[in-house]
Amino acid sequence: MGGSGNRRAKGGEIRVKNKAIGLNFIDVYYRKGVYKAATIPFIPGMEAVGVVTSVGPGLTGRKVGDLVAYAGNPMGSYAEEQILPAEKVVPLPSTMYPVVAAAVISKGMTAQFLVRRCFRNYHMTMVEPRHEVLVHAAAGGVGSLLCQWANALGATVIGTVSTKEKAAQAKDDGCHHVIMYKEEDFVTRVNEITSGKGVDVVYDSVGKDTFQGSLACLKIRGYMVSFGQSSGTPDPLPLSALAAKSLFLTRPTLMHYNLTREELLETVGELFPCITSRVLRVRINRTYPLSQAAQAHADLEGRKTLNLLPNVRMGYTADK
Repeated sequence: MGGSGNRRAKGGEIRVKNKAIGLNFIDVYYRKGVYKAATIPFIPGMEAVGVVTSVGPGLTGRKVGDLVAYAGNPMGSYAEEQILPAEKVVPLPSTMYPVVAAAVISKGMTAQFLVRRCFRNYHMTMVEPRHEVLVHAAAGGVGSLLCQWANALGATVIGTVSTKEKAAQAKDDGCHHVIMYKEEDFVTRVNEITSGKGVDVVYDSVGKDTFQGSLACLKIRGYMVSFGQSSGTPDPLPLSALAAKSLFLTRPTLMHYNLTREELLETVGELFPCITSRVLRVRINRTYPLSQAAQAHADLEGRKTLNLLPNVRMGYTADK
């Protein structure tokens, strides 16, 4: 699969040969039409790591042979090679393996803006030790990183999962309390854990199945951060429903938190050191050749945690 044919990079562009490609649930949204592609035909893919093979005329700060990472909304990364705006790529630290970076850059940047910039309570502080947070899909790609990061910041972390295996992972990722939502009502359990006060913030990527319950879990002036909808779009909500507890509701996207080159560099400037220092651990349970992208999507929709590689690079593990 190719995204740029034989075209050479123009001014402000670079050509990249991908070494590893990340797989995200948003790729499924675009494939199904939940999110509309800007143009048709459409190549999915949010993130990848590759080697620069050519640089547009007059461009400085990038050179052939550089190892770079990129993520965006969307970037068309399901390709062996592609041409990209140079301002959208970031240099990859020599201490990071390509497959790890490709698996984490989009999810990691999402986790960064959610815990560090999106949630700002009435004291104008980000997640910190006195906060209690609820993370749905705590063993998922973003959920796992959210739990680890919130725990590292000192918050009390509550996570919901579907299986015992995922419960063990969530616990290992720093969840102080793990709720098996198929066996117990998560609203009731959160109420018990917080002694009836509720949590400061809910990070909800599930959508329809959890949305109303998430609102019920919040304390007065709590934050509902809805950043995904793996179970479907939530039902419409009247504004008056927020008034009962003066709640805040936001539906953020990564691209709106990385509008400028400075914001992008600030984000990866926090993310990459957290990975190389192992404050954040990246799990890669399975890899696929690019030719098996359809199977990777089917497995992802079956609630497995996966990452996608181009067919020229296979067999990496997160432990390398």
